[in-house]
Amino acid sequence: MADSDSFDGLTWTTEAKIKYKNIPYFVRSQARQRIEQLAQAAGSDTITAEIVEQARVEFGQ
Repeated sequence: MADSDSFDGLTWTTEAKIKYKNIPYFVRSQARQRIEQLAQAAGSDTITAEIVEQARVEFGQ
């Protein structure tokens, strides 16, 4: 993930970026896609730590 707060039109909070960096590197691209899907499904243009956590639960981590 880039250092900027915006990625593919979605804004990531600092807390969300920290949680994202804790995801193992080999599944980050898949996780990022799912995180973005969850945010869009919720009608949000901001990725929060809660959305990242929701994706983590779905992946069973």
